[in-house]
Amino acid sequence: MRRVRFRDSAGNVRGGRWATRDGEDVVTAAAGPYGRIAFGDETFDPEEVDILAPCEPTKIVCVGRNYADHADERDEEVPDRPLLFIKTPNTVATHGSTVTLPAGKERVEYEAELGVVIGEQCRNVDAVNAEDVIAGYTCFNDLSNRDDQDIEQNWVRGKAFDNAAPIGPVIATPEHLADDATIEARVNGETRQSSTIDRMIFSIPELIEEITTYMTLEPGDVIATGTPEGVGPLSDGDEVEIEIDDVGTLRHSVRFPDA
Repeated sequence: MRRVRFRDSAGNVRGGRWATRDGEDVVTAAAGPYGRIAFGDETFDPEEVDILAPCEPTKIVCVGRNYADHADERDEEVPDRPLLFIKTPNTVATHGSTVTLPAGKERVEYEAELGVVIGEQCRNVDAVNAEDVIAGYTCFNDLSNRDDQDIEQNWVRGKAFDNAAPIGPVIATPEHLADDATIEARVNGETRQSSTIDRMIFSIPELIEEITTYMTLEPGDVIATGTPEGVGPLSDGDEVEIEIDDVGTLRHSVRFPDA
């Protein structure tokens, strides 16, 4: 199942499932409160409703250099344990939105990533039990302001600016994700990144074990699992797509306020 949150024409926040019927995308609204596994006959065209972030994270835990080829292209060493940093709730941006990037910056880059959505409060989770706390998977773009990232140690300006984390449009339940699923980034229709998630240095269970050793994860929190090679700068008006096999395709555009 691919779960979705959306706002209907009356302004109501709804939950539902996203499916494809006869080649057309359809959102079927939940028949009860969001989270209830019951669906009615009410359907919507996803292009005609406001698609919201599929979850409301208290934090996004990001993993740096989790693909060796990305570390190489950044001329950085492969870490011997997961390199972690945080994106805060202000960074969340939605499918279909236009993301306003920081003013006065010369290099803001896309990074296609698999997002792991946590389903329950958890701490000190062993890797062997990690799948028990996963609600599902989503597409994630770790927008990165290299101008500031490359000169500061904590990456707050580089990674935690407003709308720096486009996410969605759905949460695909775990059975959808193959071990070797393809992840791609496209800019204006041109493929810029293409890899498979089995090339991660640290696996999803290893990441969950490491992260929950240090902090409690809450339902709706997201782990952004790192990006493969092929990152690059964005220009005003660019259209970005992040696609993961059998999970979905996240689409958004970008603008520079001083362009």
